[in-house]
Amino acid sequence: MTDIILLEGGTGQELLNRSANKAPRHWSAEYLLTEPDLVRAVHRDYIAAGARVITVNAYSASYTRMALLGEEDRVPELQQLAWQLAHAARDDAGPAGHGVAIAGCLPPLNGTYRPDRVRQFEDNLAEYRRLAELQAPHVDFFRCETLSTAQEGRAAAQAAAETGKPVWVSWTLDDAGATTLRSGETITQAHAALSGIPVAAVLANCTAPEAITAAMPELAATTLPTGGYANGFMPIPRTFLPGKTLSQVAVRQDLDPAAYTRFAMNWITHGATIVGGCCETGPAHIAFLRDTLLAAGHCIVGI
Repeated sequence: MTDIILLEGGTGQELLNRSANKAPRHWSAEYLLTEPDLVRAVHRDYIAAGARVITVNAYSASYTRMALLGEEDRVPELQQLAWQLAHAARDDAGPAGHGVAIAGCLPPLNGTYRPDRVRQFEDNLAEYRRLAELQAPHVDFFRCETLSTAQEGRAAAQAAAETGKPVWVSWTLDDAGATTLRSGETITQAHAALSGIPVAAVLANCTAPEAITAAMPELAATTLPTGGYANGFMPIPRTFLPGKTLSQVAVRQDLDPAAYTRFAMNWITHGATIVGGCCETGPAHIAFLRDTLLAAGHCIVGI
């Protein structure tokens, strides 16, 4: 029926859930240093579940994030570990890894879910360029993800596009169900900010699945390939502070693999061709989604 790109689920939260270390200093990048085999296993498990894309575990390995710990100089090391472990996991997967794409990761730089903390465009662009340069030789394309303002998205997308790699941009939306970014900007306004940049797909992520459902018609109206990968959190507080997820956000109990898959299949009905999961979705969610897609006659493809 439809060709669908199946993404992995959340990586950072999956690492946190599996590890005995529940208070990592470097957030998800901590596990690159202390439990590299765990990072490799999470990537590999997503491939085994059917994902055709895995993303380097570099979400928190930014210069801004590491500067909070006085460890900016470790960013190149962390970035290298992130792509090396993703490549190793794909190799480990054998035939299942053939055709799996490795995505680079350009995340929010000064706090997830906080549009009020987004810095000036040129400041963001400069740091995104540094991160993109480290990742570009080792990834197949870039996911600029969890971006909460139009200009944050433009800075990430521009830096990624300058490498010559394909670029996806993914917005984080208002959990209340209004079809806006967390900044209050509409998806149409955010998409307009990407004008002139060769963006290959637009998505919504790390947002309540209900909000992605509401936003899917407007995302599809961009005429670009579109999709979503939702989180399993209760609504994110507007005062959210980076690095303190467990103490600030509760996990929903109503998004088991079957329930989550119902949302994703609805997105496909309304135009999505890229689906996966974000925080608090794991390999079981992706495997259930894979099986449901195939049973419905869809074809799971790579990028």
